[in-house]
Amino acid sequence: MTKSLIRNTIKGSFLLTVILFFSCADPEEAPLNLDPSVAVEIIDDDYGNHPRQVMDVYLPANRSTNSTKVFVWVHGGAWTDGDKSEFSRFKPWLEVELEDYAFVSLNYRLYNITTGSNRFPNQEEDVQAAINYIKSRLSAWDVSDDIVLAGGSAGGHLALLHAYKNNPDRAVKAAVAFFPPTDFPTFHGFNFITTALIEALIGGSPSSNPQGYAASSPTSHIRSSSVPTAFFHGTADNVVPIQQSYLLEEKLTARNVPFTKRYVQGAQHGFPESIYREMIAQTAEFLLVHVP
Repeated sequence: MTKSLIRNTIKGSFLLTVILFFSCADPEEAPLNLDPSVAVEIIDDDYGNHPRQVMDVYLPANRSTNSTKVFVWVHGGAWTDGDKSEFSRFKPWLEVELEDYAFVSLNYRLYNITTGSNRFPNQEEDVQAAINYIKSRLSAWDVSDDIVLAGGSAGGHLALLHAYKNNPDRAVKAAVAFFPPTDFPTFHGFNFITTALIEALIGGSPSSNPQGYAASSPTSHIRSSSVPTAFFHGTADNVVPIQQSYLLEEKLTARNVPFTKRYVQGAQHGFPESIYREMIAQTAEFLLVHVP
């Protein structure tokens, strides 16, 4: 078990740090008894037994189960790399636009290209486990059961996949994705590196393993009941082609699923701060309507 670091932050005063010597993976194991009037950071909170199955939790001051929603971030890195610390870049901008939200940034098992361990759907299963853990902690954290699931690149893919496929209770109320892979059969042949990675990650090609490719593609699971979605992409993306978001838009439109989008002309795999901040503001406006 890993150790969780809980920081209670009192504005204008001091930082009190407490080390817990037991994991919070079992909701019954370590009651938090947190003061909802005080902002709290819970670092490396376990949601499973693997070292990668941890999350950072940021609870705002004056939160409540009636008004404080939860925004969960899934990091990118081609399912083989990356870390929850990626969220630190976006956190200040999100806090400005989403004042009534708590934030969670999670790690998940990474596919090892050398050994072949942690193939898909390990990453999908970890997101499921993380969301289930978050649901079990809502009362202890003094937050509501309104969850928004978001991520960039591979993280955007995992966020969309969970929201459309593994969300029968609609605990996740909306999804947000930046330049996400959405359809593995068409993404497969984008370039040599993409083809080799996806074949290793999922196993085989679209023709030899059509079920695996469909099961892991968010667009395969879009229904008329799917959650509202915000997504963003650069037209010159050379890592995940813009066509992946065009396909997402096409499927959402056909099923009459509410969405907001922005395609940035000439942008590649990532945006300047000013563009990200505009997109976050656009997302906040969208969530005000669909996750009131």
